[in-house]
Amino acid sequence: MVRKRTAKAEDASTTEKLAEVAEQTTSPSSAPAPHSTCARKIIKVALFSLSGLLLLSQAPYYYSLLRPSPPAPPRPAQPVPEAGKLGDFLTFDLPRKEDVNLGPDVKKRDAVREAFKHAWHAYERDAWGYDDYHPISRRGSNLSKKGHGIGYTIADSLDTIQLMGLTDEFERAREWMDKSLSFDVDDEFNTFETTIRILGGLLSSHYLSTSPFSPGGPTAPDPLFLRLASDLAERLLPTFSTPSGIPLSLVNLARAQGVPDRDNHGMASTAEAASLQLEFRYLAELMEEGVYWRKAEKVMEVIRQARKRDGLVPIFISPENGQFFMSEIRLGSRGDSYYEYLLKQYLQTNRTEPVYREMYDEAMHGIKRNLMKVTKGPEKLVFTHELKPRARAGGYEYYLKQDHLVCFIAGSFLLGVTEGRGLVPPDADAFSQAQKEDWWAGTELVRTCMDTYDKSKTGLAAEIVHFHKPTDPLAEVEDWYIKQSHEGVSLIDARNILRPETVESLFLAFRLTGDKKYRAWGWRIFEAFETHAKVAGGGYASIVDVDKVPVDLEDRLETFFLSETLKYLFLLFEDSSVAPLDKVVFNTEAHILPVFNPSFPTGFS
Repeated sequence: MVRKRTAKAEDASTTEKLAEVAEQTTSPSSAPAPHSTCARKIIKVALFSLSGLLLLSQAPYYYSLLRPSPPAPPRPAQPVPEAGKLGDFLTFDLPRKEDVNLGPDVKKRDAVREAFKHAWHAYERDAWGYDDYHPISRRGSNLSKKGHGIGYTIADSLDTIQLMGLTDEFERAREWMDKSLSFDVDDEFNTFETTIRILGGLLSSHYLSTSPFSPGGPTAPDPLFLRLASDLAERLLPTFSTPSGIPLSLVNLARAQGVPDRDNHGMASTAEAASLQLEFRYLAELMEEGVYWRKAEKVMEVIRQARKRDGLVPIFISPENGQFFMSEIRLGSRGDSYYEYLLKQYLQTNRTEPVYREMYDEAMHGIKRNLMKVTKGPEKLVFTHELKPRARAGGYEYYLKQDHLVCFIAGSFLLGVTEGRGLVPPDADAFSQAQKEDWWAGTELVRTCMDTYDKSKTGLAAEIVHFHKPTDPLAEVEDWYIKQSHEGVSLIDARNILRPETVESLFLAFRLTGDKKYRAWGWRIFEAFETHAKVAGGGYASIVDVDKVPVDLEDRLETFFLSETLKYLFLLFEDSSVAPLDKVVFNTEAHILPVFNPSFPTGFS
């Protein structure tokens, strides 16, 4: 999988290949896809100048050993190679200011609301109070076999109900939470999922109970949600009581006791350990209780001091010594929200903690330098890949695979440029070189993610797509492909479980540019959900294979379809005064939290 050439020869071949790609892309005989007008106008200079930026991703990349060792100071971000000053060449085809309309598309917004009601009313009818819903068999189930539900679906979905103005549905859910919700269950739950879904949901409902987007201004909060949130947080807090401060992966809620992940030899997922901060920091501010802040911030301090390369981190870290374990480096599962929360922690505290901006910038540079390639196929798509440890030779090798989860990074690149402030569309002429590169990377990755929807038979993206090696003849024929199950080997690659990451990036792209194509793309995805994932009797279900029509459905409605996917689609068509990007941050489960100035000193301020 690694092409064994000298760096000098690799540099030259990369430049030649990308120049050839650019020539093919801009050839008069090559008709651009309807959804790629903006990118295609600049692709020739972009791909050519990108050669320097991506040349390291065409040669063997040997990652420094990340086995436990004394902490090393963080390396500064390396400069982009001279040949890769991408920002010097790029221009952007943004809409004219007079063509931008950030007001609501009422018809489409209300259609998304009706879809939510179709799912929610079925859950109320068949599985009220249960953690999970199975719409085909019309039943509920709980995460624990030993006790009752912990509000997984209700707490995770409530702020969507509030945003959509579903008053009756809100009152019924609130009553259940007030009278029936209890976290006193003697069983083990995932620390990260419990935090982002339930704690994050409760804190978002607390914030939205103040009517922050109403013309009349904020009102007094509903005390119920903060009471429940503080109860849950006290049960989660002991997971941070490790020698390093890295939290344990599991928690027994009844005993308020952290439990190590036995399946991974006690290691913690990097994304899970580093994606609890938005929730605990906001709770600390609300409760005026510094322990929540210190525990969450300690994790970031440990990661900052641990060995990294270009800001990139492996997906496992030790709670014992705070050092990374040599494991995959990727933007998908176990890695994704670490990078997401770097920027969002900076934005959450109104840009008062620049260390997070520095860590984010270093990581984005590392992603562009080490994890991005361009396909040789018809669309010349920019994509991200993974790095896998070599079992015998040591170091890392490429794995040309991209999870749907990765599609969040497109929106993150864009949000990082403007920070949700300023003109819409932004003044691209005022961008720095790094901002131009990030903006280009974000818009191109959105296009890639959308291509994985448009090219499937259902119009929905697969869970995982793969890319051909440059030497494979098929690399010039197709930009990506889906691995299928075979010979008794069952793969999950072709399924679609109604994930939100692409519509999340479409929402951010529209809010930041005002380009109506992003609403058009989001509507295509919504219509595909309506056509293929909707269960006639109520609810929506996952699809087994996005390239098989008629579809086979799996009997489960993921809670993130209600809390994230439909919320981002709703906001895509809602007025931009609702959840404005300069006033709020979204946690990794799309729960809305306010931007605030910390009322007490922080270690990173």
